[in-house]
Amino acid sequence: MTTLSPARRLAAAAVAAATLGLLGLTAACGKNEAPSPTTTTTTTTTTSVSPTEKGINPSGGNKFTPTVKAPTPATAIPGDNN
Repeated sequence: MTTLSPARRLAAAAVAAATLGLLGLTAACGKNEAPSPTTTTTTTTTTSVSPTEKGINPSGGNKFTPTVKAPTPATAIPGDNN
């Protein structure tokens, strides 16, 4: 038979107390609850949607042309791996 160190006994007692406490809390919280009544309501809505025109016009609105160009990345000299 092996004996447990005081730290292990304390840890085992804490785990046992926490487990019993959670079991008691679970039993107390769910004891006298009646299931809540559920009702469902179904609503149907019909909406007509007209298609949108999508035209490609280079001089029209929503034109995106970036004005700033990113600089080119720095390149190493061939054969230089540092």
